[in-house]
Amino acid sequence: MAEGHRITLAPEGLAFSCGEEENLLQALQRVGVAPALLAAIPVGCRGGGCGVCRIHVRAGEYRTGRMSRKHISEADETAGTVLACRVFPESDLEIEVDPSAANPITRSPTIAKQQRG
Repeated sequence: MAEGHRITLAPEGLAFSCGEEENLLQALQRVGVAPALLAAIPVGCRGGGCGVCRIHVRAGEYRTGRMSRKHISEADETAGTVLACRVFPESDLEIEVDPSAANPITRSPTIAKQQRG
């Protein structure tokens, strides 16, 4: 796994690496899942405005960029529900796709390979 923090997708346990200066969606693209990205975490605008990539951070420390309050309320953010395109890890994270996201996480062979490698 490349340098950075380990990001684990629950409940599948698939993992990838993400540096502190890249958001989770950028890390997914870097590890080579661009064609299968929609199968891992739903993608929309990539800028925090559409709300499509809602995830819940189950464990770990992170910082966020600006997110649309139309999609992520302050209460959501406090509870760990954020947008993957606006999350920057500061430690290893365990995340899951928010049930209200457009598509559920499915097993991506590329991410599984990263986990084994």
